[in-house]
Amino acid sequence: MTGRVPATGQADLIIGLDVGTTAAKATAFRVGGSGEIVALAVAEYPLMQPRPGQQTQDPETVVAACQGALRRVVAEVGAERVLAIACSTAMHALVGLDADYRPLTPLITWADARATDQARNLILTGQARELHQRSGTPVHPMSPLVKLMWFADNESQLCRRVRWWVDLKGWLLCHLTGEVVMDLSSASGTGLLDLTTRDWWPATLDLAGVAPEQAPPVVSTTLVMSLAAAPARAVGLPTGLPVISGAGDGPLGNLGTGALEPGVGGLSLGTSGSLRTVVDEPDIDPDGRLFCYALTEDAWVVGGAISNGGIVARWTLNLLGIAEDEELAQLAARVPAGAEGLVMIPMLLAERGPLWDPTLRGSFLGVRHHHGRRHFARATMEGVALQHSAIADSLAEFGPLSSVRATGGVFRSPLWGTVLAGVLDLPLFVTSAAGGSALGAAALGALALDRAADLKSALLLMDPHAMDAREADMVQVDPQDVLTYRAMRADIEELLAEQSRIAKLFRRRE
Repeated sequence: MTGRVPATGQADLIIGLDVGTTAAKATAFRVGGSGEIVALAVAEYPLMQPRPGQQTQDPETVVAACQGALRRVVAEVGAERVLAIACSTAMHALVGLDADYRPLTPLITWADARATDQARNLILTGQARELHQRSGTPVHPMSPLVKLMWFADNESQLCRRVRWWVDLKGWLLCHLTGEVVMDLSSASGTGLLDLTTRDWWPATLDLAGVAPEQAPPVVSTTLVMSLAAAPARAVGLPTGLPVISGAGDGPLGNLGTGALEPGVGGLSLGTSGSLRTVVDEPDIDPDGRLFCYALTEDAWVVGGAISNGGIVARWTLNLLGIAEDEELAQLAARVPAGAEGLVMIPMLLAERGPLWDPTLRGSFLGVRHHHGRRHFARATMEGVALQHSAIADSLAEFGPLSSVRATGGVFRSPLWGTVLAGVLDLPLFVTSAAGGSALGAAALGALALDRAADLKSALLLMDPHAMDAREADMVQVDPQDVLTYRAMRADIEELLAEQSRIAKLFRRRE
């Protein structure tokens, strides 16, 4: 973590490297600029489904995509302008490495549900509540703790060959710097961290069948590391360039959208979705519906995540034979709020918040003869939005939300913002394209490089308008739509209870 190249007088850009479920995005922001994107490159990669319920990726393919996105941005702006790379990644992934840092397993994504039985057993034995209260991570198949329990039960010989268990961020940093670490934010989403000590909890390591030496050191989210020689040559940057460890994409979404003040929610909607608010210290809700993850040692986010976000819209696109995302919104816009009685329960993947019940199944309810493609499109968008509203209700434990700042690719279609604002019944501000986790990573990079004194000033250094919430920018909603959605929200818990009953019937048949 030494030997960094000093910044030249020309260096004025931080590249936020945001690695998600389906793509790596490298975005260059100017320190002290107006928040505009100086350069952007996106490299996509596929999800694999080797078996029903499993969602994996090839670790080398993901790294190659990151490298390609970085290379294109560096070629556009010039290596001499780059101050640092700051990292953001999707949380809850898992990959086992050997002693030479080579992957022994695929990258098991957050959406992988192979560990459903292990999660159910923890719930039935009563261990789940203590694990959640101590670690901040609800017990669910997405949790690396539960995934590791599956490996211990099903791949014991492989487990003995693993030198390091890391997440997506750990794998990325290993490639970029040649060192194996896990940042505090990513570690706080594993289910293995003790929130009081900010280090691995021996009891959960033992439960997962992981030896202490197989767990990487937990480091600060503002740790400054050094770009190794091989990746430096591959992307056209100097060896030793600062690489900021960074945080998870969810907490960084709050930073990038300016959702840092009490009562301000940060909503991210991509493949999955999440709604979070920032608190000063780790805090766990008594009902066990919310997570608590770190942004820095002094800033934590509480909130809920849904597995079924934009991925549900993509499923509906395929179901309806639609090629482009915009077409879904165009179809949905032809139907009034409420989809004329059609409701979607969007549980296509093992769902997370707010119930954290992976056994719930998806369905369309209330189907009648007059319902057509446009109704299914509208019901899809509203179903995803209703899941976010259930999280908002749980967040009321920490004080009422006064507004929501949203980011995500789906908002290229304005109807997504309209539906969410109507369902949440809150002032909703959709950030510009420069917002989100990439900007959050760049701001955290500025803090790590001592360009700013705190998170808020670091964000404003990168984008002086990042925390603006002008009334003119607020998503406008028809008051009648708000009333319609309010009635739907009142019914949603009863519908979910019915889905739980149906799920039990299906389990008997499997």
